[in-house]
Formats: sequence, C-alpha cells, structure tokens
Amino acid sequence: MSVVGLAALVLFGVFFLLLVLGTPISIAIAVSSILTALCFLPFDQSTFIVMQKMNNGLDSFTLLAVPLFILAGNIMNNGGIARRLIRLAQLVAGRIPGSLAHTNVLANMLFGALSGSAVAAAAAIGGTMNKMEEEEGYDPAFAASVNIASAPTGLLIPPTTAFIVYSMIAGGVSISALFMAGVVPGVLMGLTTMAVAFWHAKRHGYPVADRVDRSRMWRIVLEAIPALLLVVVVIGGIVAGVFTATEGAGVAVLYTLVLSLLYRSLSWRALRTIMVDTVSTSGIVLFLIAASSAMSWVMAYTGIPGAISDALLSVSGNPLVIFLLMNLVLLVVGTFMDITPAILIFTPIFLPIVTGLGMDPVHFGVVLVFNMCIGTMTPPVGSVLFVGAGIAGVTIERIFPKLWPYLLALVVLLLVVTYLPALSLWLPGVMGLSG
Repeated sequence: MSVVGLAALVLFGVFFLLLVLGTPISIAIAVSSILTALCFLPFDQSTFIVMQKMNNGLDSFTLLAVPLFILAGNIMNNGGIARRLIRLAQLVAGRIPGSLAHTNVLANMLFGALSGSAVAAAAAIGGTMNKMEEEEGYDPAFAASVNIASAPTGLLIPPTTAFIVYSMIAGGVSISALFMAGVVPGVLMGLTTMAVAFWHAKRHGYPVADRVDRSRMWRIVLEAIPALLLVVVVIGGIVAGVFTATEGAGVAVLYTLVLSLLYRSLSWRALRTIMVDTVSTSGIVLFLIAASSAMSWVMAYTGIPGAISDALLSVSGNPLVIFLLMNLVLLVVGTFMDITPAILIFTPIFLPIVTGLGMDPVHFGVVLVFNMCIGTMTPPVGSVLFVGAGIAGVTIERIFPKLWPYLLALVVLLLVVTYLPALSLWLPGVMGLSG
C-alpha cells in the first residue's frame, strides 16, 4: 500500500469508526489526525505539530466574527424579533393558497438571514407557525416539512458564518463577494420551497389568509423595519468597506441588543442565559475549527487531496462529470456531518480540483454551502430535521414522506446553481466584488 493510501485508510478509517461509536465529531477529527500523524512522524513531533496547527487555526481576527454572529442570532431568537418577522411574512404571503405555509418559508428566509442559523430559524419560526397551521387544519407533518425545508435558506442569505469559515479555509476568498453570491441561490431556494408548498396546498385545499386592513398593514411593516435594517446596516457596511466582517458582527450584536431592549422583550435574566448558550455553542464550533485545521494539515502533509484529485480526474476529464461527482459526495457527506466540519475538511480537497477545472472559488463556496443546506434536512444527523420534528411534535417517519418532494426539488436547484455560475457570480460582479 502506498504512503497516501495508508494515510487515507488511517485518517478516514479511524474518523468514521469513532463516529459510528458515537464519539463527538470534533474529538473524532482530532484523534484521527493525531493517529495518522503518528504513522509518519515521531510521537513528540507529531503531537507538537498537531497542537500547533490547532492553535494556528483559531489565531484569526476574521474568525472572531463567528461567536459574535452566534451571539447576535441568540439575542434575536429571544428578543421578540421572530414574531414581528412572522407578521410581515404573513402580510407578504397574502391570499396565496396555503398562505401560512408560505408565511413560514418567508419568515425563515428573513429570520435565517438575520440570525445566520438554520437551527435557530427552525426553532423560533416553527415554534409559532406550527401552532397557527394546526389551528387552520394543516397536516402537522406537512407544516413541519415546510419549516424544515425552508429553515436552511439563512445559511445562504447573508450574513452567514458558513461563508466566513469557508473564506478562512479557502485562503482569503472575499467575504463580501461570498455574501453577495449567496443571495440569489438563497432566494431561489426559498422560492423553490414555496412552489412545492403551493402544489401541495392546491391539492389539499388549504385555506388562504384573511385580508389585512390598511392601518394594521402599515403597523406590521413599521414594526418589522427596524429588524430588517440590520441586514442593510451589516451587509451594506461590509460590502461598502466601512467595516470588516468581524466588525460587522460586533455591530450586529449591538444593534440586536438595543433593538430587543427597545422592544422590551429581553430581560437581564434571559440575557445571562443567552451569553451562556453563546459561549457553549461558540466553544463547540471553535474546537471543531481547531481540530479540522489539524486534519487539513495532515491531509496536505500526506498528499491525500492530490490523490483524490488524481482519482476523480482519472474517472473523467469533463468538468460537468467531475462537478456532478463532487455534488454526490457532498450530499452523502451532508447526511452525517454538520456544516462547519464539512466545510473545513472538504474545502482543501475539492477547491484545488474545481478551480483547476475553471470554477470560481466564490461559486464553489456557494455550491458547497448549498450541499450542506440539504444535508441539514436529511437523516441520520440532520440538525434542522430533528429540531423541526421536535418543535412540531411529529415523528420523522411521518415527516419524511412530506419532505422528500422538497429535497428532490432542491437537489435539482443545486445542479442548476452548479452548472449556471452566473446565478452566484452575477450580483458580486455587478457590485464590483468579483475578481
């Protein structure tokens, strides 16, 4: 067996074995990286280098944006912002058949974009919408499926920590360009979900919403504007170069904190809980990043990415075939791996391959995150799937028959986004952020 083959066997064999045994993914990444390094380097040298790479992986000013955006999302999740966005989404959905389902989708797009978290959107929006839909006679499994399918849109629509992590691993790809590149695919993801929900609602005769009088309509809009301005302030500031992504995350924390206090929907006791939850979540994410940095070094040192590239290119030299195979691999990976470790592990593997075939690094970032969005909805490890099912109080066995049409439609959209790079690159190009 070659050196690369041995390294790949030890690295991925130990990694998947530990996952099967129920080991936390960050520990599985760190242990498999150390054991692989031990196969080629002395004990003291391998452990020193692995620890050094883990430390270097966190030594980044840009990375500070991750815990700050997590904090901003937690504040929004507890600050009464979700209810105002739901009322606005309900107003926009109007009298479309199955209007509450469309309200759920739009509210997830808005809240997911503001919070940057698919799980937070599924919990905050689903917790309210599922009850409303059940009172209107909607099938609880259908309501849950709509919530699950639309919650991940916030991972594409900026601001999102997924693109920040990808930018760091991809060697400094413009975060502003990535943010703008995710807008059109994210909106298309939401519209695709709405189209499937419309088809289902028409078949089952779900009701439309009541008309809203003009005075109440303006009150709903005015109450939601301060929350929506967060996107304008943060994304506008980052794209215009007024502040960096990290500084923008700090602005988002301050803005959401002040807004929640003005809404009088955030107590000091709740704020303490939010801070504890943020520290806990940030610790998990940052340790994942540290461990994955070590794994990336081990793969680079042993030549695994190059071997995988040669193997893929030996199957076909046609970029269309390679991109399809890449998507198949990432879709499978997304079923058992969360978005952050998947980005950290597979960016060094696939980015050199696709850029060598002419794919823009910004476009690849969107395709990678889109794949992981679909992965959050699928068993056995789909975080949004389990949160959405838990919030709705419906078993996954009941939800999945309603969910698969959304998954099928989104996979088709993923291929469209993959093979039509203009969908991702047009907006950054218009704004002068590409190249």
